Amino acid sequence: MQKDKTGWLMLGVVLIGANLRLPITMMPPLLGRLEASGALPPALAGLVTTLPLLAFALASAGLGRLGARWGQGQVLLGAAALLVVGNYLRVLPHPLALLGGTVLVGLAITGGNVLLPGLIKSAFPHRIALMTTLYTTAMGLVASLGTGTAGVLAQRLGAAGTIAVLSTVSVLALGVWLLAWPRDHGQAVTHQALPRVTRSRSAWLVAGFFGLQSLLYYSLLTWLPTIWQQSGFSAVAAGNLATLFQLAGLPMTVLTPSLAERRHGVATLVGLIAGGFGLGLLGVALMPAVFAWHAALALVMGAASGAAFSMCIVFFQQKTTAPAVTAALSGMAQAGGYLLAALGPVGFSALATAFGWTAVLWVCLALSVLLGGCGWAVMRSPQVDSPVD
Repeated sequence: MQKDKTGWLMLGVVLIGANLRLPITMMPPLLGRLEASGALPPALAGLVTTLPLLAFALASAGLGRLGARWGQGQVLLGAAALLVVGNYLRVLPHPLALLGGTVLVGLAITGGNVLLPGLIKSAFPHRIALMTTLYTTAMGLVASLGTGTAGVLAQRLGAAGTIAVLSTVSVLALGVWLLAWPRDHGQAVTHQALPRVTRSRSAWLVAGFFGLQSLLYYSLLTWLPTIWQQSGFSAVAAGNLATLFQLAGLPMTVLTPSLAERRHGVATLVGLIAGGFGLGLLGVALMPAVFAWHAALALVMGAASGAAFSMCIVFFQQKTTAPAVTAALSGMAQAGGYLLAALGPVGFSALATAFGWTAVLWVCLALSVLLGGCGWAVMRSPQVDSPVD
């Protein structure tokens, strides 16, 4: 890699990371305004979060193959361009434009999810940990800020104007990536046999844990602002609480891998994850609309969500003995997990229509108990050890 490209490439990696959640997390505070404007029928509101999750589940393998054939940098450039198109298509005041743009956004983010870790390993072999930390931190921080500012911006600019303003982050990423375009990285095409991890009970338990934490995170991300507004908070206050929910996950995302290496660390973390989700959901369902109390609940649930995602990475590593098995387990868990997560936003919307948002909170509470049980079962299960194809 040319030295004059290194700085641009580092900035490009960070900006691609900053766009891996923002296009999804900025939407929940805008759903009410989009419905009121006629740009989004209420029955289709859950698709704004569900469609990207379906793209994550269905397109990951294909984008991985494209990266191997054409180079990771080139495919990431295409994904960055696709993200800009998808983002600004959602500005148009029509349901088809909004949902069509959301599909493109999901495909573009999938490219970043799949290819960015490999490009970092190729382009920054001696700074893998640093670059991974930078892009994941940008991902979580910018996503949280997007949620927090969307409600405020929407009061002045409306939903379409807010989408347009926050989508400038994707334009910036595309511009920097054009300068950084690493044509000399990720070109090698390799073919290796992959383990058949679907035959392992332990692999299915890990996939279940990943799926349940994804289902809880993306469902709460989508509907917590609405639930808080239904409880009596203003749109801005609800957006601030949702921002706290996301920000609280950042420290635990960083700390969980090291904490898991300590004696009884995994058991403690699994208990904290299930307990954090459960306590937070119980409080949201039962406590009066006092901002300080619900801010504490948002922090507890956010910390649980951050720890849960990192715990999945720990399980991928602890429950496998070889890199090929680790990769196969990760791919299986994420594909199935995101399919399960995609059911949450739409399913909970239908549940709320029929029985109210309190019913949604009780179902999520039951899922948090199931998540803890699944995590405990993963701890006690043997390592994944399957033959290769």
